Amino acid sequence: MAKKKITTNEDGEENRLVDAGNTTEEQQIELSLRPQYLREYIGQKKVKDNLSIFIKAAIARGESLDHVLLNGPPGLGKTTLSQIVAREMGAKIQVTAGPVIEKPGDLAAMLTNLEEGDVLFIDEIHRLHPAIEEILYPAMEDFELDLIIGQGPSARSVKLDLPRFTLIGATTRAGLITAPLRGRFGINFHLDFYPIEDLEVIVLRSADILKVEIEQAGANAIARRSRGTPRIVNRLLRRVRDFAEVEYDGRITLEVATDALNRMEVDRYGLDEVDRKLLTTIIEKFNGGPVGVSTISAAIQEEKDAIEEIYEPYLIQIGFLNRTPRGRVVTPAAYQHLGFALRDENQPGLF
Repeated sequence: MAKKKITTNEDGEENRLVDAGNTTEEQQIELSLRPQYLREYIGQKKVKDNLSIFIKAAIARGESLDHVLLNGPPGLGKTTLSQIVAREMGAKIQVTAGPVIEKPGDLAAMLTNLEEGDVLFIDEIHRLHPAIEEILYPAMEDFELDLIIGQGPSARSVKLDLPRFTLIGATTRAGLITAPLRGRFGINFHLDFYPIEDLEVIVLRSADILKVEIEQAGANAIARRSRGTPRIVNRLLRRVRDFAEVEYDGRITLEVATDALNRMEVDRYGLDEVDRKLLTTIIEKFNGGPVGVSTISAAIQEEKDAIEEIYEPYLIQIGFLNRTPRGRVVTPAAYQHLGFALRDENQPGLF
């Protein structure tokens, strides 16, 4: 049996690191939908254009690409970009995550197994232990690994030369990355939520790969409810396809997409059950706010980190939630969308 190591991915779900041969059919489908090269990557134009220049310059000089930090909400393509970088550079990639690296020896083993030009991708890099970070500093800057051999008075420090490699770090919480670590990344990109137009192109591309018939209006309906996130747009497409195949003729029209998404309780803004529960709880129990995120976490029984990393960014982006020094406040737009009457006493300070 393959050895498994369980962490959580960007969506807060369990993520099992296993051999590629043991991936499920659903995982293989998801991998097939990912673009392989920059020319296939849709959206994030500024990031893509600049990254293309940096890659071409590094190849022309015969050097490794400088270390890259990718930050932004979950599901926007940070992992996909890292794999594209490795492919464009003609390099191998080793993938891991901050919580998986438990001991300095774990990171040392990864670094010593790298070859010249390889890419090391660390997801959730903000969750690295400080002792692990200390090993990364000389590795990133001088391509050296400082090891302590032995214990007590007989302990001695040994330096090992490392091949020149590219570290790509991904984070949903850039503010939690320490200044010394952040300063060692020569390339820093922020990924934004996608506009509907780009998401619609992604739906059509993915439908073509999955050999699903889809109308433009159906693709637009899925794109509009995908929270500006490619990962979600692909997930919704696969679920709408299930409805289309079982209860319709297999073709995704506007009617099919709307019916499927409504039955999955994904509304026209892409809000799901947890989003609505979060907003409704603040309105009903805390008079619309302000209220602290720890209090919200206890009230809706969701992890504080999940609220801050998964739900809040999009709700703030669409103007349904404000983050203030005193806590979170629901906006009038959210009141209207959820069907609550907005009264002066419910929104102190707004009127």
